Amino acid sequence: MTNTLYYGDNLEILREHVPDESVDLVYLDPPFNSNASYNVLFREQTGEESPAQIKAFTDTWEWTQESQRTFEQEIMLNPAAPANVREMVNAFRQFIGSNAMMAYLVMMTPRLVELRRVLKPTGSIYLHCDPTASHYLKLLMDAVFGGENFRNELIWKRQSAHSDARGYGSVHDTVLFYAKSDSYRWNSTFQPYDPKYVEQYYRYTDSDGRRFMSGDVSAAGLQGGGYEYEWKGVVRVWRVPIETMQRLDEENRIFYTRNGIPRIKRYLDESSGMPVQDVWTDIESLRSWHKERLGYPTQKPEGMLERIIAASSNEGDVVMDPFCGCGTAIAAAHKLNRNWIGIDITHLAVALMKNRLKTAFNILPGQDYRVVGEPVDAGSARALAELDRFQFQFWAMSLLEAFPREQDKRGADRGIDGVVYFIDGPRRAVNKAIVQVKSGRVSSPLIRDLVGTVEREKAAMGLFITLEEPTRDMRTEAISAGFYHSDLWQTDYPRIQIRTVGELLEGRAFEIPRHPQTYQPAQRITRPAGEQGRLE
Repeated sequence: MTNTLYYGDNLEILREHVPDESVDLVYLDPPFNSNASYNVLFREQTGEESPAQIKAFTDTWEWTQESQRTFEQEIMLNPAAPANVREMVNAFRQFIGSNAMMAYLVMMTPRLVELRRVLKPTGSIYLHCDPTASHYLKLLMDAVFGGENFRNELIWKRQSAHSDARGYGSVHDTVLFYAKSDSYRWNSTFQPYDPKYVEQYYRYTDSDGRRFMSGDVSAAGLQGGGYEYEWKGVVRVWRVPIETMQRLDEENRIFYTRNGIPRIKRYLDESSGMPVQDVWTDIESLRSWHKERLGYPTQKPEGMLERIIAASSNEGDVVMDPFCGCGTAIAAAHKLNRNWIGIDITHLAVALMKNRLKTAFNILPGQDYRVVGEPVDAGSARALAELDRFQFQFWAMSLLEAFPREQDKRGADRGIDGVVYFIDGPRRAVNKAIVQVKSGRVSSPLIRDLVGTVEREKAAMGLFITLEEPTRDMRTEAISAGFYHSDLWQTDYPRIQIRTVGELLEGRAFEIPRHPQTYQPAQRITRPAGEQGRLE
């Protein structure tokens, strides 16, 4: 299966593009019904946190006519919805009523039904949630996947402490792990031992400094019996034949107690570690100082996704994230040589994922993977602009890997829709080009305004993206702005440049100095066992 990013409603994408029983593993981190808005925070090229931010999504729900329609058409009157699922959702409605939580569960139900359809019989699904809705979601998952296919409720301790005014500190998320059937794929995974465990059990040290614990080599109480013989004056039933005992002794793998009883040495450096348990305290959530952090709200550590993917899939399997945001599951899947499918309803998220895949793995859309749902020509770009001008703006800026910039409460952008950074000068300093995107009528005053914005922001250049054809006066204004001279590349670049969406899609890019990667390749973040993280 070709690796693919989809832009659009995941319910529609699942139904139109994903065949039955074609996916090996699903991880989803949907909105939590947290009644909050989430912004993307962008890191400046200096490494400092930027005040620039833009809303990624709003996790606020309410019962609307659309909720009522989904409840009736997608669940209660849908013959494809299993009867027990309809009964469970109807019971929720009677118990909860028509409120925000019910709207959230109604949104989730048809998507979970579709996710079960696309899972292979050997497949698994991990639903990441929090205590706000985890108890309702577990009942819903029981109805969709069957209570007998519940495998684990994983508890992830995402921070060390949290100050809640009138209650215990909330420091964990929940991940619900279900299989499609009893034949689900499973690979044992391990985590480092706690230092206290090492001190207590691996308390012996060889002359070469290797730590070990002693294990029993007698077969007392061992089902199936063993081998009875005398070994260095001790007659017992042993787990291994005398030839093996002789070999282990020659390899210095036998430890003798004060009473001369042989025990086998189990070296710490040969141990895989402790099998992963259902409480995860060794994977730290992302903080502002972590290099892995991209600034996307609700971003999860790549180490968490690597653990899930390694446990429940093999190389070449298909991993899907239907709420993929900035694409941590996709990045982890690619890193572990899995195929992948990512879906998100915002062009902002799709743009972030494309940049992340480029900088982490040097792979490009159209060459190494597909992107479905993005505009491919001026006509489809115009349709997107008419539907949602902000999504059009995010998509247009993704054509040149620009950082989006925040808008104030009145919707004003202060003349800046995005910024492109590049390196220049004898000291290889970070410079920037201001980006403006227009989907409506354009005229020469807009170019004069861009010149003023470039001067005000002390930027090197201004880049103007327009859906409509620029006028002759606009091009004249741009030419009049002169050139930016790059000392590093010894090249003059037009200081103000105009490109239509059609030109960008046809490959006529802006002329700018080569710019650095937008995102750093993700690095795994783990919390050493026994180490307390910083308080937030």
